[in-house]
Amino acid sequence: MIRVELPVGLSTLAGTGREIQIDVPGEVTTQTVLDAVEREFPVLRGTIRDHTTHQRRPFIRFFACEQDFSNEPPDTPLPDAVVSGREPLLIVGAIAGG
Repeated sequence: MIRVELPVGLSTLAGTGREIQIDVPGEVTTQTVLDAVEREFPVLRGTIRDHTTHQRRPFIRFFACEQDFSNEPPDTPLPDAVVSGREPLLIVGAIAGG
């Protein structure tokens, strides 16, 4: 099982705790994890990535093992610690301001 940590707003919307566990068949990438999250929690479709293009929404970032995967291709394999469930994939709502 893959551990995913959601921002408070998305976990509230989905009616879950901050950390969820998702079964991801096949290779574990940002894309396959998000596919599984949206399958398990359809209310989150379109909140993390665009409905049509599947591109990451502005101000949403992805981190795994202290590495920023936000700008990596969506089919980039995630680290073994995420695949094994030792570490979560963090979905973070970035903050902007001045």
